[in-house]
Amino acid sequence: MYCRAVLTLTHTDALARFGHALSDTTRTRILLRLNRAPGYPSELAEQLGVSRQILSNHLSCLRGCGLVVAAPEGRRTRYELADPRIGAALTDLLGLVLGVDPNCCCAGAGGNGCECC
Repeated sequence: MYCRAVLTLTHTDALARFGHALSDTTRTRILLRLNRAPGYPSELAEQLGVSRQILSNHLSCLRGCGLVVAAPEGRRTRYELADPRIGAALTDLLGLVLGVDPNCCCAGAGGNGCECC
């Protein structure tokens, strides 16, 4: 057994990783689902309507970002949010009401930046 070093990120880096995780609809849906309760990959894939391979890739990204943790349970692995404050942040973000410029093309920029700025 080996232990992989875990880097401690600055606040700015942590927020960037959180933003990266939320930039993908499937990852956002996974986080929101795990905010309700821990879940198992096969059940999460079915609930979200994605393949197990796609879900696995997204869970790997979320683990790498430090947002979810995997807890082995016999032959299964349960996923949950890494910290309850992540769930609180998600809940707070859901309560936001944004005034969006209808001429802004950020959403269609493919994550390459905002072309209206």
